[in-house]
Amino acid sequence: MALGIAAMKEAIIGLVAGDPAGIGPELLAAALSSFLGQPLPGVRLEVIGDPAPLDPGHPSPAGSLRSIASLEEAARRALSGELAAVVTGPVSKKHLHEAGFEFPGQTEFFAARAQVSNFAMLLTGGPLTVALVTAHVPLKDVATLLSTAEIVRAGGLLAGFLNQRGITAPHIAVAGLNPHAGEQGDLGDEEQRLIEPALPLLCSANPGVSFAGPFSPDTVFWRAANGEFDGVLCMYHDQGLIPLKLLGFHDGVNVTLGLPFVRTSPDHGTAYELAGTGKASPESFLSAIRLAAELVRVEGLKG
Repeated sequence: MALGIAAMKEAIIGLVAGDPAGIGPELLAAALSSFLGQPLPGVRLEVIGDPAPLDPGHPSPAGSLRSIASLEEAARRALSGELAAVVTGPVSKKHLHEAGFEFPGQTEFFAARAQVSNFAMLLTGGPLTVALVTAHVPLKDVATLLSTAEIVRAGGLLAGFLNQRGITAPHIAVAGLNPHAGEQGDLGDEEQRLIEPALPLLCSANPGVSFAGPFSPDTVFWRAANGEFDGVLCMYHDQGLIPLKLLGFHDGVNVTLGLPFVRTSPDHGTAYELAGTGKASPESFLSAIRLAAELVRVEGLKG
């Protein structure tokens, strides 16, 4: 479990700037300045790696290697128990891959370093919380990667996150994969073949949690945003992230579920075009730090 306030006087949250050519370094600096005047109770913020900008707006192999080194240090220190949480700034997956990064994204990197296979990507912001059954994969591969077991696994992680945030009996909507949730098989059979069989298994494996669906993806997020559901289990990346970023872009937070420590990040990218201009909003980065502190405190109370 993550180290919390019961395990140490101040839980340390490590902050990683991300790509030094992007907006991460200035967002990190803004966050440190903001929390300097209003410290978060029970936690201490610590910068991991070199947070200095490097040729803003112009990504380079040197910057990508610096990002990778910071991620490696953050993972090592979190797994050793020095850090209770890690908040990572935005990176460019393309440029990381060109520098030798072997993972689809930071989510998969931390899962690999922690040697966990039961993990998932979740985003929360505004009126929505969404978790993804598949994440950083091409859309053409989604249907082949979906399975009833994977839906049950990711749904359980989503239920656990909502419980962790104080929702004791969450209502979770399960989105369909196809338009109109398959239209009873006319527009695809994944709903009938893979998703519907997961629902009783989800309810059985998560007592007190209500799972319903599969719902048409073009209406389920409106229903969730209006309070009918506490979370939405989504079948693929953009199915969940498009509505989340539409309704909660400035306070959206990415969370990696299933790690032995807390990991969050802002829900946006490197925004190279804004780097160095001072126009980038730090709100998502601030929200990522606040949520990390909240989750660390919850873990501390458990300890």
